[in-house]
Amino acid sequence: MAAAGRPRHRRLRIVLAVLALLFALWAAGLADFVRRIPGPGMRDEGTADGIVVLTGGAERLREGLRLLAEERAPRLFVSGVHRDATLAQILAYVPEYQADRRAAEAVACCVELGHAADNTAGNARETAGWISDGHLKSIFLVTADYHMPRSLLEFHRALPGTLIKPHAVFPEDSVRRDWWRRADTLVLVLVEYHKYLLALLRGLFDPGPAVTDGPHEARQTAASGPALP
Repeated sequence: MAAAGRPRHRRLRIVLAVLALLFALWAAGLADFVRRIPGPGMRDEGTADGIVVLTGGAERLREGLRLLAEERAPRLFVSGVHRDATLAQILAYVPEYQADRRAAEAVACCVELGHAADNTAGNARETAGWISDGHLKSIFLVTADYHMPRSLLEFHRALPGTLIKPHAVFPEDSVRRDWWRRADTLVLVLVEYHKYLLALLRGLFDPGPAVTDGPHEARQTAASGPALP
């Protein structure tokens, strides 16, 4: 009777050991992911050939336009814009341009919208087409701090020959040192971490650079009519 129970106990110990190992790997990966989330002092202060803003918050667009105004790069590309949205509609989310038509017209020549992407991998593919069209060698990548690790993973995969300079913004739900103490940031980090893991796994089956979508959609001007964002 006792002898019959030994294999069962041995299997249980093996299962528990495997689960403990998997949890340790998961926790180590989470720690590495959090380490990759940039802080306020981790921005590149140089210049680049272009600026890429990933949609998802007015702070991102505002920061991209600030870089453009400071002549840190001559062109700005906003990826993942709603198909019906125009530049005028997008600029309406930025107070500095909302009531200043001249300011909006001043940047219309240098801001382009991409309408094809609906996720981060799509952002990278869409941007690859824009970079290929413009023969750019370097970009500022503007997105939220918690979104930056996965964005860099996708962009490095799609743009192996491009210098990518991460330029994070820090919205109200940005990741702080005590992120685990608040339910909202805890959920945010865990969700983003698992999306990051899925992106890593997808790269194991498709490690090469992403295929571009070809030339990006035509530039929208500040004088264009209104559309849903």
